[in-house]
Amino acid sequence: MSKSQPAEPGRWLVLIASLPTEDPAARMRVLRTLESLGAAVMREGAYLLPDSPASRQGLERLAEYVAKGPGAAQVLLVVPLSDAQDRAFRGLFDRSSRYADLIKNVESLKVGYGIADPSAISRVLHKQRREFDAISALDFFPGEVQGKARNILATADAEVRKLLFPAQAPDAGAPEEPLLRRVWATRRPPWADRFACAWLIRRFVDPEGSVLWLDKAQACPAEAVGFAYEGARFGNSASEVTFEVMLRRFGLAGNAALAKIGAIVHYLEVRERPVPEAAGVQTLLQGAARRSTNEDELLAEAEKTFDLLYEAYFEPPRK
Repeated sequence: MSKSQPAEPGRWLVLIASLPTEDPAARMRVLRTLESLGAAVMREGAYLLPDSPASRQGLERLAEYVAKGPGAAQVLLVVPLSDAQDRAFRGLFDRSSRYADLIKNVESLKVGYGIADPSAISRVLHKQRREFDAISALDFFPGEVQGKARNILATADAEVRKLLFPAQAPDAGAPEEPLLRRVWATRRPPWADRFACAWLIRRFVDPEGSVLWLDKAQACPAEAVGFAYEGARFGNSASEVTFEVMLRRFGLAGNAALAKIGAIVHYLEVRERPVPEAAGVQTLLQGAARRSTNEDELLAEAEKTFDLLYEAYFEPPRK
């Protein structure tokens, strides 16, 4: 997770700026840059940051940008006259309320455990992790509440992983190490099984993972996890396409909605056991292929199709 650079204790930087009113776009760029740096507003035209190499570099570049236009800006090094003034400055950077909101959001997800689609909960949790990164990156004076938020996120992540991968009988071919934040590699050209596997990975297995598209003769990088081609870590079996293999290996075969999608993918790849919905899915994937300029765009379109299929098939457990 992102971390802010340590600040020099008792030293502050102040940007004094006169921003042009006749160029609203330039004014907005300056204000957004200040926001991205985490600057506090002392009053209009005066912006405060703890002294650190990153803050100093950011403010100096911003001052140069302002000076190139009709505005004016100076960066000043400030030392508070008293401990009370220093504490007042620090108070302008208190991120406690943002952490508190994040904690409430994460804890509220517990209501859906065992009821809502666990992959939907996982996606919300992923957004909260990104929010934590954004807050902590500009938390110049981290305290206990940051650690509390981090621990609550870690606990929620572990609980949601259990929902995604419920306990089951051990599988001799099950993955031995966690497959998180990995590069997942498959070969061109993409079609139903490879699309479906990539969607399954990013929605249920590794939400922060990335997909790499390999040429036919291109070797799979050592750090990547290969899928849906001959010799890959996850590939077809004698009777299953890779999507079905991955459902079993990751303990998702009991998910009725995913099993229905697996039947569609199986038919589109090997033309066995006809499924009525398969023709419509094939048409949507063909349309996506025509409107996309590369594999990543094509995958994004294909994922929408599989998302809609899953939402149509998924039924919450009855109490």
